[in-house]
Amino acid sequence: MRFLNSYPKEVKGFLAASLVNSAGGSLMWPLTTMYVFDELGRSMQDAGLVILLQSAGGIAGQLLGGALYHRIGVKKLIVGSLLLNAMGLFSLPFIDGYWPMLLPIMLLIGLFSAMSMPAIQAFIGFRFADRRGELFNVVYVANNIGVAVGTALSGFLAEISYDVSFVGNGLTSAGFAFFFLSYLSRTDLKEPTLQEEAEGRPKLKRPVPPGSRGGVWVLLRNTRIYLFLGLGSLFMWFGNSIWNTGISPHIISEGMSKASFGYLWTLNGILIFAAQPLTSWIKSSFARRDTSQMSVSAVFYLLSYLVIVLTGSYPGFVLAMVLATLGEMLVSPAIPSFIAERAGKAAPFYIGVAGGMGSAGRVFGPYAMGILYDGGGLKPVAWLAAAMAVLSFLSFVIHARRVPGMETSSLRGE
Repeated sequence: MRFLNSYPKEVKGFLAASLVNSAGGSLMWPLTTMYVFDELGRSMQDAGLVILLQSAGGIAGQLLGGALYHRIGVKKLIVGSLLLNAMGLFSLPFIDGYWPMLLPIMLLIGLFSAMSMPAIQAFIGFRFADRRGELFNVVYVANNIGVAVGTALSGFLAEISYDVSFVGNGLTSAGFAFFFLSYLSRTDLKEPTLQEEAEGRPKLKRPVPPGSRGGVWVLLRNTRIYLFLGLGSLFMWFGNSIWNTGISPHIISEGMSKASFGYLWTLNGILIFAAQPLTSWIKSSFARRDTSQMSVSAVFYLLSYLVIVLTGSYPGFVLAMVLATLGEMLVSPAIPSFIAERAGKAAPFYIGVAGGMGSAGRVFGPYAMGILYDGGGLKPVAWLAAAMAVLSFLSFVIHARRVPGMETSSLRGE
């Protein structure tokens, strides 16, 4: 970790706060399906509906977060959305699993949680423009160290009380909001000017801040930036729903402990830190460009789901998690880095659009897989996930083929 010495104190503080927040978030999100299926005694279809609503809120949150970045300012957007997310989480223990109240609250939690995501990613891209690619990866690693810590606790806390997980997540979300309030109050955010974009960065023809008159439609017409990238992300996250809507209920149905599901996500977090040398070798050997990293990640996801199809056992789940984690390590930093490098001041908008499309996969994936699981168990769910990985790979390949033309003409408006 000596490389952190090359970063200023503000970066180290940001990384530490991000780690703590991700640890709090991971106390809850792996357990949503277990809470509905096990604690409330409802079907996997109902569990899928809860995740569908939460993810639908995530789509709206990603889009709103990207579009509002330049309209209300980064501080109000990030701090406000994090505090509203915390209030939603704090309300969960008080409704005591009351179904008609749980559904809208989970929708709002998804909305407010996602609103901060494109804003934080765009903030990194603007604030640390000279090292944004490397910092996106460092923040990703820090977040997942937090995931390793949080998921290590999540299964044990679920044995005690799900409410403890909800409150813990709320506390860390509120703490992250107050950190950003202090952090942004003493930070002079320097966004790229149009002159700087013209000199050193590609820019849109007649750049229009997102949300201004006609601006959104002008930006949406530039499909080469986001369309197939977003579709690849959509299919990828659709398939990745297997962990909460296939593996999780299978573990419970087979009589395994809830903690064993938490161990899989703990492994995920540990690998994201420990396997950095392996992914660095992959990037330097045969996936040097962001677009190549996206395509290779889809291959790892496909291999992961095929292992689940062929084994259906806990050791197979462990191997599948290793493969899926390698895919995640390649794609997660690559998408915001790709957009931040090419979209200039419009980056928050495009990060929000791509993130919203990815969240659509989280909407339809859990619900479709919940229905499949209720009807046939784990195997049909795993085959569906594998098909989604193939579609993700094809989308990323098409996106990569469109990049050269995008870089030379589409962004510059020629």
